[in-house]
Amino acid sequence: MAEMIGKVALVTGAAHGIGRASALALAQAGAAVCVADIDSAGGEGTVRQILDTGGRAFFALCDVRQAEQTRAMVVATLAEYGRLDAAVNNAGIAGSFEHRLHEAGDEMLDAVLAVNLRGLWHCMKAELDAMLAQGSGAIVNMASVAGLIGAPKAAAYTASKHAVVGITKSAALDYARAGLRINAVCPAYTDTRMVQAAVAADPRMAAIMARAIPMGRLGTADEIAAAVVWLCSDAASFVTGHALALDGGLVAI
Repeated sequence: MAEMIGKVALVTGAAHGIGRASALALAQAGAAVCVADIDSAGGEGTVRQILDTGGRAFFALCDVRQAEQTRAMVVATLAEYGRLDAAVNNAGIAGSFEHRLHEAGDEMLDAVLAVNLRGLWHCMKAELDAMLAQGSGAIVNMASVAGLIGAPKAAAYTASKHAVVGITKSAALDYARAGLRINAVCPAYTDTRMVQAAVAADPRMAAIMARAIPMGRLGTADEIAAAVVWLCSDAASFVTGHALALDGGLVAI
């Protein structure tokens, strides 16, 4: 297992799902963690789980759409722990997967881009300032296989996740000689509340999703979190600008 002993990490969207799993995994690997989310109850629940297992964590209320809140999140992390070694920018929304592009509303596009693109932009600016000041750091951005390939009836989400991959690669080049590493992970269908909601709305989706993946099953949040921790750790010291597919073989088709 990759180690984060003595390191400090923050995770956005850490109240549930992949974000929570990543925060727990980072704490288990030895990191002190800032658990950030717009959902106070869920975020505090993640903190309790970390504290109950002997880890160190605190909660920061953060709406990533608001630049001042992302700056406050980083400032709070520095005040609490004195540094920032790793940031996992996981906060994101799916929008609607019900319409082709010409049928989709502009409001849905605006909502998805406000979180998945502008929110990521805000987070990275605040995180990079802190990491540049100390001369080291690793950022992992949560993309999707929809950042590598197309997805039907998901033009807004797919555009936002392609943007995540593009920002990751460009920023990785900007800061490669400054001691900072920036990567992305690109999960396929993963057993989280987002996918569970899709299945609840249409029970056929469970089988459809599983059939789409060559391994024949959905991923788990813990599997994604393990890759996140590795990319945050010194074990991935020569990895930057990479978009890692965690997809059971989906993009190999």
